[in-house]
Amino acid sequence: MNEKSTQENTRTEQLIRGFIFACTKKTEAECFNRMLFGTDRVYGPIVIRIRRGDLLFLNNVNTNVLYGVFKAISDGGFKIEPNAWGGRYPYQVKVRILGQLIKLDNANEILNKFRIKRNTPLFGKKLVDFLDLFILKPTLLSNIEIKNNETIRLILEEKEKIKRMINERDIEDEIPLVETTTLWDFPRQGYGLTPKGDNKYPGVTPALVIYNMIWRYTDPGDLVVDPMAGSGTTLDVCREEKRRCICYDIAPTRPDVIQNDSRNIPLDDNSVDMIFVDSPYGDNIRYNDHPDCIGKISSESETFYDELEKVMKECYRILKPGKVLGWLIGDQWVKNKFTPVGFKVYQRLCKYFEPVDIIVVARRGQISHTNLWNNRARRFNFFLRGFKYLLIMRKPPVTREKVVRSRKINWTYYERNRNSVEK
Repeated sequence: MNEKSTQENTRTEQLIRGFIFACTKKTEAECFNRMLFGTDRVYGPIVIRIRRGDLLFLNNVNTNVLYGVFKAISDGGFKIEPNAWGGRYPYQVKVRILGQLIKLDNANEILNKFRIKRNTPLFGKKLVDFLDLFILKPTLLSNIEIKNNETIRLILEEKEKIKRMINERDIEDEIPLVETTTLWDFPRQGYGLTPKGDNKYPGVTPALVIYNMIWRYTDPGDLVVDPMAGSGTTLDVCREEKRRCICYDIAPTRPDVIQNDSRNIPLDDNSVDMIFVDSPYGDNIRYNDHPDCIGKISSESETFYDELEKVMKECYRILKPGKVLGWLIGDQWVKNKFTPVGFKVYQRLCKYFEPVDIIVVARRGQISHTNLWNNRARRFNFFLRGFKYLLIMRKPPVTREKVVRSRKINWTYYERNRNSVEK
């Protein structure tokens, strides 16, 4: 690594960000008594990115008050104090007040002016401008000159640090929101400041597929396993999102992926919190030269599904009861023959797992996404592959007496406009 890149990495590590937490009349006192801020899973991806030294603010949504300035004295984490707020807000960070507490009224107006929302990060110039509010309108010690105010001096020091970093390199870390629909379309393979896998690897997994899976179905510190890791996208995502991860592949492409056949996973029964599998869809891609690679078998043959079922059995064995498996798979169309690979894999999975949902993941970066192939598809009347399935399955929980509940649903029915029908 050359001197320039070493300096850039140092700057990235030292970059100061700002984060705005929310509280209510009921939770404010506990925030101050514990000197701890917390939030729920929705904002977990933001909290775990907080580092010691970042600047924090607290907004009471009931009283419309903004408190500052706080400094993080821990990295953001999970259940730092498990019993805080009755366990309702497990994503937490320890804080201290920078000097003395400053209280600003009309918090909603302030946030609207800066076009920011609570529980969102502040970077660079926007953070500098935000800090100015606490310098220009201090509501404590108003009879003291600003130049003699220790609190203002500390805030000014933080401003100068941030300004130096802006001049050197202004970096904003992308913190994606979790998807809310069953249609996922990610324009890029990766996200954030660090690479996730190798986007030149054949059939590389979109990193945000794994990101969404682990934020919906795991907590920081949980163990995630990928038995067909490819270029290691799962490993890179889990490291950034603070999950433990073990990745295997029959022909590893990097030293932190363990060489192993996915049909025999060397882990104990019921020991894993989530499994992600991006398996071959047939023999359409040459993944490696290993003779036992399942990707050498045609998906038109039942042997292909028999071998994948061996992987499913192993996944079932090592997964904890009640935990989730995500299986990414696509269909095949070759030589005028369509093979519904996704449906066939789904049928096999249902032998062992309960279905949670099916996600459609848009296929991008395909070799066939060119004008040439689009013209061929129209001329010869076939369809190019536009999506993959993400099959989300759950290992049934430990057997217990089944409770029968009446299924009563209040559907909403919409009447058609009679006038438009008559016309």
